[in-house]
Amino acid sequence: MAGHNHKPNKRKRPLFRLTIVLFGLLVLSLIAGGVMLAYLYITPLPVAETQRYSRLLDSRGDVIATFSSSGHPPERVVLKDISPMLIKATLAVEDRKFYDHPGFDLKGMARAVLVNLEHMDSKQGASTLTQQLARNLYLSHEKTLVRKLKEAKFTAQLEMKYDKDEILEMYLNEIYYGHGAYGIESAALMYFDKPAKDLSLAESAMLAGIPKGPTYYSPYNHMDNAVNRQKIVLNAMVETGFITRAEADKAASVNVALQPQDRQQNKVIASFFRDYVRGLVTKQLNITEEQLEQGGLNIYTTLDPQAQKAAEEAVEKEMDSKSGLETALVSIDPRNGHIKAMVGGKNYRENQYNHALAKTRQPGSTFKPIMYLTAIASRQMTGISMFNSQPTLFHYDNNRKTYQPSNFGDKYLGEINMRQAIAASDNIYAVNTILQIGPEEVKEMAKKMGISSPLEAVPSLALGTSPISPLEMASAFAVLASNGQRIPPIAVLRITDVTGRNLYTAPEEKGEQVVEPAAAYVLTRMMEGVFETGGTGRRVSSLMKRPVAGKTGTTDTDAWLVGYTPELSTAVWVGYDKGRQINSTDSRRAAPIFAQFTEKALESVPPKIFPIPENVVSAYIDPKTGKLADTECPEKSLEVFIKGTEPVEYCDAHGSKQKSVKPEDTTKPEDTVKQEERSWWSDFKRWWVE
Repeated sequence: MAGHNHKPNKRKRPLFRLTIVLFGLLVLSLIAGGVMLAYLYITPLPVAETQRYSRLLDSRGDVIATFSSSGHPPERVVLKDISPMLIKATLAVEDRKFYDHPGFDLKGMARAVLVNLEHMDSKQGASTLTQQLARNLYLSHEKTLVRKLKEAKFTAQLEMKYDKDEILEMYLNEIYYGHGAYGIESAALMYFDKPAKDLSLAESAMLAGIPKGPTYYSPYNHMDNAVNRQKIVLNAMVETGFITRAEADKAASVNVALQPQDRQQNKVIASFFRDYVRGLVTKQLNITEEQLEQGGLNIYTTLDPQAQKAAEEAVEKEMDSKSGLETALVSIDPRNGHIKAMVGGKNYRENQYNHALAKTRQPGSTFKPIMYLTAIASRQMTGISMFNSQPTLFHYDNNRKTYQPSNFGDKYLGEINMRQAIAASDNIYAVNTILQIGPEEVKEMAKKMGISSPLEAVPSLALGTSPISPLEMASAFAVLASNGQRIPPIAVLRITDVTGRNLYTAPEEKGEQVVEPAAAYVLTRMMEGVFETGGTGRRVSSLMKRPVAGKTGTTDTDAWLVGYTPELSTAVWVGYDKGRQINSTDSRRAAPIFAQFTEKALESVPPKIFPIPENVVSAYIDPKTGKLADTECPEKSLEVFIKGTEPVEYCDAHGSKQKSVKPEDTTKPEDTVKQEERSWWSDFKRWWVE
């Protein structure tokens, strides 16, 4: 009997052992699963592809572009600033169980497997929004087992590290909607010219359908496909209970108003400046192309967003998009050398050549102020020095060579002074001047002012026959605006890596005094006459409500206006790329661009007069004789001089016998300021009242 009692125990032992083994495996599985979950939780996610791109930041610290293939900065929005209709449309068509599953839709995956087996092909996918986000952020779109395993890992990590709303927000900010628009805000602005929060049901349904095939379902490329896809999205919203059938039918009947492609709002601003900075950092600051593309650098620049917008708007308004005429604008703060705005052409998409850097264009008469500054600083000439404007054959190089320039329209003014010559852009006066002071001296002054392009020291240099870039011209005129102080142009202030570590900081530039302040100021006062009656810039004087000095310039192929205020020195050029001559209409486009840009860029800055430096005196002059005006002179003009170069004799052409005066008796420093203030009264009325 005892033997029979032991048999059942023996039969139970294998079952008990199996239970123990299974329990042990379960415990080990739980431990392994826990370890795996802990590993996934503590392991950081890789750097997203969009975070690897280096970013270009403006002077306010805002991102304006990236160094990616598209160049577009992220237009990120929080979930509450996205239309609820867009959110519902996306969930209905992409992932109806988003808020219920843990990142993987197991039922959907099983259903997709069955469909694919039935058709023996990959007919259906089952990617959740989280899986799509993981793929877009961290992976390529190749269909391999390794990629699938990585996708599963990153999907699990995203679900562990973020809540559902955060994942949905990231998805809507990363997904591609076609035509360079990444994220729903960029897409809403591009397609409908409105922020994402203002999208209607019809617009939301159309946008939600695009990510499945950004090219195939683009309303710009295939409107029929886009509309059919929109209906699928609306039906999905009805099936999920997000909207009623009546609402869907009403939305489907709406003809959505697309933004014309040529007015798309997702275009990259400051594209030419971005390329300029790329060249600077790779060629001069030891940053590699790989670092730019994959290093996640932050490049802090001097670009002023308001000035850049003003520049692009002025160019867009004045340039004919259908013409081959090109343009360039570059503007510099003369107080610190910061490049505030740069436009290298009228349409970056069609032509990426940066004309602002082109050293192939003749500056024409805009070069004359550099020569006149040389003359004034040398004290060989003043604003009242006279030459006869008449057809002239000039001899130079010890009479071995001749040069015969002419004035525009063969218009000659007779005896004129420097102020009149600058305002009228007289070529005969200019060549007389360069022959008196010497071409080599002018060339040396240009070099001091920042002109690095090669200049030929011949009489025609006075008329701007040596090519110079717009950037160089803006930098040179900045010397005049800053009372003779030269600061090299600066575009990049600081560079940091992805961790915030500083890689580069621009050295503090104190500036170099390349010409005495009094000489720069005397020339500035004369250059203000360019925008007054009789000046070549008078056509745009009504557009400007602040003191501006400048110079126009026109050649057979180029038209310029280079000018400045105390805050900005700006060069504008227009012309054709292939040497084609400009006509009179083309030549008139530079001045309006300059005027509109200057006023818009400085609209929040009160008008300022150019500060008067020491060693400047003023006196009323008889313009006919160039002598001090007396009570009998019918015409008088207030002129400024470097102290010691002002005239000392009174005019005797009108019967007066007034004696000469000593130079120190003409004006006292405090009297100069008072006279200056009185002479500006009419200008102030124009700046503040008109």
